[in-house]
Amino acid sequence: MSITVLSPAGYRRFPWKNGGGVTVDIAAEWLEGVADHGWEGMVWRLGRTTIPVPGPFSDLAGFDRCQVVIGGAGLVLVTPEGEIDLRTPFRPVRYRGEVQITSRLEQGPVEVVNLIGDRTRVAIDLVVLGAGDSLGLKPGCHVVHAPTGPAHLRLGPEAGAADDVISLEPEHAARISLDRLSDLHCDAGPCLVASILPLRA
Repeated sequence: MSITVLSPAGYRRFPWKNGGGVTVDIAAEWLEGVADHGWEGMVWRLGRTTIPVPGPFSDLAGFDRCQVVIGGAGLVLVTPEGEIDLRTPFRPVRYRGEVQITSRLEQGPVEVVNLIGDRTRVAIDLVVLGAGDSLGLKPGCHVVHAPTGPAHLRLGPEAGAADDVISLEPEHAARISLDRLSDLHCDAGPCLVASILPLRA
């Protein structure tokens, strides 16, 4: 197991695929040997971005997406099949990257956190934890992020054990690599937990 704290000072600014905005990358991974760290060879990425005006989303065919509003409210994603409701903050949704989407802002600009993953290589999930919540983590990569305020978490086999303590300042994150099942306990939040698990052969 390893835990690496990530500071906003080290986050990278990365343009949207359609050029309509900029994402602040919290953590990401590319295939071995890919040097330019663009869209080609990307395995997964976790980032936060502001949606200031309504508009089309990028075509991310081949990727699965999880998204959650962390600032503002009233975001609706309009698709040919209907609406994806993100009006309420801190309620993640998931959808496929090839879905044609145009955003609608019912209460002004919002800030969101996005997790995307190449569905041929990884399975992704995005969960919000509040104070007192716990989450079982499977072996793989997990990124915990404090989007709006400080967060305090413990990682260990069970509550009350000699857990590893993770204390995050606002907008900071920690990347966790696990080789066994572990429980994550949130003592102060909210905290976002992005899970990126390798697909079984």
